[in-house]
Amino acid sequence: MNHSKWVFRLSILVIVALVMAVIWLVLRQLGMPVSLAPSALSDWLGHQGVSGPLLLMLMMILAVVVGPIPTLPISAAAGLVYGMFTGTAIAVTGALAGSIIAFYLARILGREVVRRKLGDHPVFSANGSQRFLFIAVTLTRLVPLFSFALISYAAGVTAISLWRYALATTIGMLPMTFVFAGLGHSFELSPVLTVVAAAIILIVMSTLPLYLSRRPHSRLSRFLHLGTET
Repeated sequence: MNHSKWVFRLSILVIVALVMAVIWLVLRQLGMPVSLAPSALSDWLGHQGVSGPLLLMLMMILAVVVGPIPTLPISAAAGLVYGMFTGTAIAVTGALAGSIIAFYLARILGREVVRRKLGDHPVFSANGSQRFLFIAVTLTRLVPLFSFALISYAAGVTAISLWRYALATTIGMLPMTFVFAGLGHSFELSPVLTVVAAAIILIVMSTLPLYLSRRPHSRLSRFLHLGTET
């Protein structure tokens, strides 16, 4: 890799880091609660007037790009303040914007390296299975146990196209965002069901690429592989 590419990638990383730092400082200056509990967030957002929806979207972007910040309490707060439908729309818009930033950051920084190492892999190759990746992103978005940020960064180094990634992200996160926005902090996930669902998805996602590579002419392989289609 030549020097100019390293400079470009480092510049992108620094810019994103600075933007996230500015968002955090602005939100804290405006009094954003440190606890991020839905009740505290909703009280704070309710006093922000017309800037409330924008601040909520900024919180979502920060939560997705930075990672450790949970997104579901923000969705719950959105519903408490703006109602089920409007709150869901605001939360989904912010989360999608953040996920695209994370996706592109991973694509710029790591996609080329991963493709060189795993060029023949059905997920990471240049002609990777778009249908499989679409299904994988959709399913992992459905289960809150999977880190929203981690999925965004992981998808960026795969072969999935941007529009498929954005569509899968939107479809996958809508149900839980809608539920949390509708029920607020009164909704509780079942830990057992969540872990079981996550384990099943992990097993399928880890074994299916191996199956596809070993049986490229099976019916499932023909369905999932789109070749160079984007």
